[in-house]
Amino acid sequence: MLLVAAIGCARAHDHEHPELNGWFESLHSGKGPCCDGSDAKRLDDVDWDSKDGHYRVRIDGEWVDVPDEAVVDGPNRAGPTMVWPYYLDGHPKARCFLPGGMG
Repeated sequence: MLLVAAIGCARAHDHEHPELNGWFESLHSGKGPCCDGSDAKRLDDVDWDSKDGHYRVRIDGEWVDVPDEAVVDGPNRAGPTMVWPYYLDGHPKARCFLPGGMG
């Protein structure tokens, strides 16, 4: 089963930017690997904010507090703000969160 999860994370995130494949595959937070970006949701500026050094995001219309351990360290080479969601009891949670890059 572990092998299936590893293979699932090996897919390319975006056929138009294959140079970012390795970078996406290397992303991880304190909650574990983020995978390759194909399961990430890109967020518009109105769908995330920060207050007092903590982030929150809107996933499927629901505001979710991003745990500090879900924030990905390092620069965002892709550009847009992204979140890798998972669901617990029908509610979205953030596995990884990558703030938008400074362009």
